[in-house]
Amino acid sequence: MPGIALIEGVTMALAHELSHDESVVVLGEDVGVNGGVFRATAGLQQRFGKERVMDTPLAEGMIAGMSVGMAAQGMRPVAEMQFMGFIYPAVDQMISHAGRLRHRTRGRLSCPMVLRAPYGGGIHAPEHHSESTEALFAHIPGVRVVIPSSPARAYGLLLAAIRDPDPVVFLEPKRIYRLVKQEVEDDGVALPLDVCYILREGDDVTVVTWGAMTHETLKAASELESDGINCEVIDLATISPLDIETILESVEKTGRLVIVHEAARTCGVGAEIAAQVAEQALYDLEAPIQRVTGYDTVMPLFRLEMEYLPSVARIKDAVKVTLEE
Repeated sequence: MPGIALIEGVTMALAHELSHDESVVVLGEDVGVNGGVFRATAGLQQRFGKERVMDTPLAEGMIAGMSVGMAAQGMRPVAEMQFMGFIYPAVDQMISHAGRLRHRTRGRLSCPMVLRAPYGGGIHAPEHHSESTEALFAHIPGVRVVIPSSPARAYGLLLAAIRDPDPVVFLEPKRIYRLVKQEVEDDGVALPLDVCYILREGDDVTVVTWGAMTHETLKAASELESDGINCEVIDLATISPLDIETILESVEKTGRLVIVHEAARTCGVGAEIAAQVAEQALYDLEAPIQRVTGYDTVMPLFRLEMEYLPSVARIKDAVKVTLEE
């Protein structure tokens, strides 16, 4: 079949699950009639009806609360937040209820819900539309955090998220919604959660990244190859729980680690990766760990937005620093 973009991988996965599982429902602001801000749910209400694809009021806390209630009673709601910048009213429900439900009821109830949100910078959106605050959700026990970086992973990981018996926050990097196309078969085969994906093998330095930054990282790795530097590029994919074993195995081979993310530097997911590698693989490291990140400031819209986001040049510089040690 012809190639599809990441956003179309999301739509395909939603349609597949709506077709094959009557307990799946989609809800959110403008997801029905209008098909969502980014068109992720375009045509789904017309195909599956208003009882399966539901428009809601502008009330993110209510959307998350409804999802928790439906999930507790055997449904599989997939809720959309229009932008990650609007997701924070839902945090209360995710911390206080979604992440605790299985433990609170000693396994009598579970919470198979998915909270989707476009996230990240790079599209010059106004106000609260460019955040990368995945670390907030990674810190919630009982909640998975998944971030796809390609059309195929968007399709396969969303299928897995919907089928998972516990809550999943599924963050979609909107800067790459339509950046590249890839052939993806609508076969209903899910990709595994809780594992990293090695996108490029190498033996000089390990570079760990996720989301939209996989594209800058792969480009940097390709350019560094002309300098004789072979980068092993790992897509984290599932932010929490963290597949640290894949990273440790790579670091054991390369002896060097660079972490790339567009979120602010302090207390980011990169800091957790660095801490765990330092705790478990200190003697494998031949150089200090490097982080290439956003800055500890509000996203400087609009003119400086691309200066905030890690660039290919910054990634290459960090890799070279590790090799100079």
